[in-house]
Amino acid sequence: MLRLDPSEPFALRLPCRLTCLSLCAEWTLGGPGVRREIETLNERLAAEGQAVDGAELSKGQLKTKAGHSTSQLSQKLKTTYKASTSKIVSSFKTTTSRAVCQLVKEYIGHRDGIWDVSVARTPPVVLGTASADHTALLWSIETGRSLARYTGHVGSVNSVKFHPSEQLALTASGDQTAHVWRYAVQLPTPQPVADTSQQLCGEDEVECSDKDEPDADADAPSDCPTIRAPLTSLKSHQGVVIAADWLVGGKQAVTASWDRTANLYDVETSELVHCLTGHDQELTHCCTHPTQRLVVTSSRDTTFRLWDFRDPSIHSVNVFQGHTDTVTSAVFTVGDNVVSGSDDRTVKVWDLKNMRSPIATIRTDSAINRITVCVGQRIIALPHDNRQVRLFDMSGVRLARLPRSSRQGHRRMVCGSAWSEDHPVCNLFTCGFDRQAIGWSINIPALLQEK
Repeated sequence: MLRLDPSEPFALRLPCRLTCLSLCAEWTLGGPGVRREIETLNERLAAEGQAVDGAELSKGQLKTKAGHSTSQLSQKLKTTYKASTSKIVSSFKTTTSRAVCQLVKEYIGHRDGIWDVSVARTPPVVLGTASADHTALLWSIETGRSLARYTGHVGSVNSVKFHPSEQLALTASGDQTAHVWRYAVQLPTPQPVADTSQQLCGEDEVECSDKDEPDADADAPSDCPTIRAPLTSLKSHQGVVIAADWLVGGKQAVTASWDRTANLYDVETSELVHCLTGHDQELTHCCTHPTQRLVVTSSRDTTFRLWDFRDPSIHSVNVFQGHTDTVTSAVFTVGDNVVSGSDDRTVKVWDLKNMRSPIATIRTDSAINRITVCVGQRIIALPHDNRQVRLFDMSGVRLARLPRSSRQGHRRMVCGSAWSEDHPVCNLFTCGFDRQAIGWSINIPALLQEK
């Protein structure tokens, strides 16, 4: 550190102080550009105060000039720093605004928030929604009209999943049961899709109030067929059934409950095959592998567990510990990967062969609800508490954010999402507590996905 003799006159110590200020600024910001700025300011200061090392200026005059000069230097450095960082931020914005995300259709008819959304895997391809209004609705994707309504539950319907090969739906409810029910729908003649201008997924948004929520009563599905009773009722839980899914083949189903257990059932007989215990707190979600007898359950205990039923005689379990708050969902994706989302505002991609650490981590600014993965394009859709929906690739690179304004997008918490990769009209669906589901057309350029 530079030591100054306190016995020296103030006028003689001033150049040393300015030199120290210059060195500190150079160390802080770095770079030849900043160094040239400092040298220019020093030369200007020398020209303005020629008698800085003499006795021509009084102490008061010298203090005034020194204070003015150092203040000018500090302001110049701040301006330079802001200009540099703004260029960096601008470069980030341009890389995330090339994906085209277009709102295609809104599905309005529920009288309360929608917890879950799903797309049928076999024809006729319909959209399913599960709502806190105690009903599940089936929709025509192309027209946005409701085709059938299920009213068999006496509690909130928390999830809906379609059978892999038959016209059967599986719903989980707050009435502590899961129901399997059959539907038979006829798709209406598709009408021309309304022409909505393409919108790039940018950063600007317009806040909207709760008064802008869609009026569910105006489009209430009073004229669609009603299904009132299930084919099978699965009744072994002692708490809210928060989610349910079909195992590969569709002969068995798994449920996740607030009673801290997951159950595996034989659907035809309603028999409880396995009770999966081990979580320390309420379960939040369950998901099955599309081609293997694997189940993943997530919980408020900050973990998710992988259950292996490939060997009929035994079942094994592996515990993943990588979050610091409730794991809201965990889903299978391509290969041996699982993607988990949490209230700790992170999403993590895991390799099932190595449970010690994630292979990618995505950090966000809001809690994350039920995520879904587009297997073909390897894109993760993240629905947030703050009404946003963001898209990332499997390596953690952000691709887009769905537009949200007073005219389109969700107006309250976004609860879930579902991909329909091959559908010609919409390939992503989202639902939220604004009582509506939305169909989107997502076009991610191949070049952007490779980055």
